[in-house]
Amino acid sequence: MLNKTIGCRQSSGSIYLQANANLNTLIDFRYRRIYKAEAGQNGMGSDCTGKSGVDLIIAVPLGTEIFDQDTEEFIGDLTTPDEKLLVAQGGWHGLGNARFKSSTNRAPRQTTPGQPGETRHLRLSLKVLADIGLLGLPNAGKSTLIRAVSAATPKVADYPFTTLHPYLGVVRIDINRSFVIADIPGIIEGAAEGAGLGIHFLKHLERTRVLLQIVDIAPIDNSDPVTAVNTITHELQKFSAELIHKPRWLVLNKLDLLPPQEAQERCAAIIAQLNWQAPVFKISAAQREGTETLCHKLMAYLDQMKVN
Repeated sequence: MLNKTIGCRQSSGSIYLQANANLNTLIDFRYRRIYKAEAGQNGMGSDCTGKSGVDLIIAVPLGTEIFDQDTEEFIGDLTTPDEKLLVAQGGWHGLGNARFKSSTNRAPRQTTPGQPGETRHLRLSLKVLADIGLLGLPNAGKSTLIRAVSAATPKVADYPFTTLHPYLGVVRIDINRSFVIADIPGIIEGAAEGAGLGIHFLKHLERTRVLLQIVDIAPIDNSDPVTAVNTITHELQKFSAELIHKPRWLVLNKLDLLPPQEAQERCAAIIAQLNWQAPVFKISAAQREGTETLCHKLMAYLDQMKVN
């Protein structure tokens, strides 16, 4: 029999996801799968309530989409730095007998139990937030280009799949004008079905405004640059009808590897065989030749899109 007043048990903490602009991968969630907010403390004698549980705030990269794994419900999308999203509500506190005390009943026996907190199985999907996405087969020069025009420092090497996760770089034209460019890992034939790094990275292109098709005009394996472009086009078509209709510019790279006259002739042949109608740029990312013009054209295009 209760002979003293007991305060209520306080609520348990809730779980929030919060966008962090300094993160660029969800890899940590592969190794830690279970997250729990702090439980509320039991009420104590002398009308003392327990301590509320502390909310758990989990940092995720910008561009993270959150789904309920069991129902496939779309919960939310974190696209702004420091934006928070409630993903699991903490349990509501119970009431101790102190809540039912009256002038005639100083130690009531009535209490109510607290409610359990919400348990959810979540699926997180990252789509990077970038204005410009770089497309191309492995070794086309995407990583070299993003290093040349921004402060991003992806690894560069002469073997396939140098880039294993997307890199974001900020290209600053002047003090008030800049855009974000994404280096997407190399796409190969069959990527839309998961070959190579597959659809894990094709999805990152869906948020971009302009795609740059980077083409190595002098591949060391003597492969055909036109076939490289057609391979990428085919994979985009299979993956997303929306993606294939995004503005796509052709960037013919590695002009420094050929004599100037031969480089120009090869570029002209590639453009003619593709019957390319969109903008074309000829650059050497390694030597930073033509990259400044490319960046200014991209900035002007993005500015025009904002106006329209």
